[in-house]
Amino acid sequence: MKQSLLKMSDLSKSDIDDILNLAVQLKYETKNGIAHPYLAGKTLGMIFQKSSTRTRVSFEVGMYQLGGHALFLSSRDLQIGRGEPVEDTARVLGRYVDAIMIRTYSQKEVEDLAKYSGVPVINGLTDYEHPCQVLADLMTIREYKGTLEGLKLCYIGDGNNMANSLIVGGLTVGMSVAVACPKNHLPHPDALAFAENYPGKLLVTQDVKEAAKDADVLYTDVWASMGMEAEVEQRMQDFKGYQINAEIEALAKPDVIVLHCLPAHREEEITADVFERHAGEIFDQAENRMHVQKAVLVNLMG
Repeated sequence: MKQSLLKMSDLSKSDIDDILNLAVQLKYETKNGIAHPYLAGKTLGMIFQKSSTRTRVSFEVGMYQLGGHALFLSSRDLQIGRGEPVEDTARVLGRYVDAIMIRTYSQKEVEDLAKYSGVPVINGLTDYEHPCQVLADLMTIREYKGTLEGLKLCYIGDGNNMANSLIVGGLTVGMSVAVACPKNHLPHPDALAFAENYPGKLLVTQDVKEAAKDADVLYTDVWASMGMEAEVEQRMQDFKGYQINAEIEALAKPDVIVLHCLPAHREEEITADVFERHAGEIFDQAENRMHVQKAVLVNLMG
């Protein structure tokens, strides 16, 4: 594993396997009250330019369980929010903390933070990718299916950071990936270029039914992410029909699991009945954020 986790393509299949295996161990120890202070005396600086529930709580609790300390830093609290160049903030923080997690808009900001800080940097979400979420997704799929190799993952909705990350992560671990999205909301060209290394393993289509057919995993996300508030009305039109509902669920395999990175807007990207029928998987997925992130932290800081 590289010094930082900036995007899914930083990870090889072996890296992902190692993270998931360690996450399983840490989850077992957590559930059974077995202490694992692998990061005693270490501090994680957490920069938030986007609000968060799961990212903040999972990293903060995870660092505590690992014996370390997490320091919450909102953009309102930092000079970076008042125009200080990211490279200056990076060089200062790198002298105080042992690693940095950042949740922000620009992927370049994350890359610059890693370039100048001198300490490991973890991408907690950008508009381009969400690697921590996809690691939790892969952990959850493996828990339910016993394997990742050969499964079909179907993502329905916006070709956003989740679509980009699922394409790269899914293909890397041996899954085939089908993405159903409107033609004006396609995944990032870099994610599509990555898929060229896996010929025949990625389907991008406007046909939701084609994408969902025989899927082992159905996955969706909100139609309008943070920062897209001005586009909500248009997006409601663009994504009409791009919904996981009982009809789409029936096209997948009988033992399909349904995942959602949350928060969910019931009756938009997913119906309430499908969500509740698969709530067990979805909230296991949310819990697994903490376990995989702890594994990443141990790999980078331990």
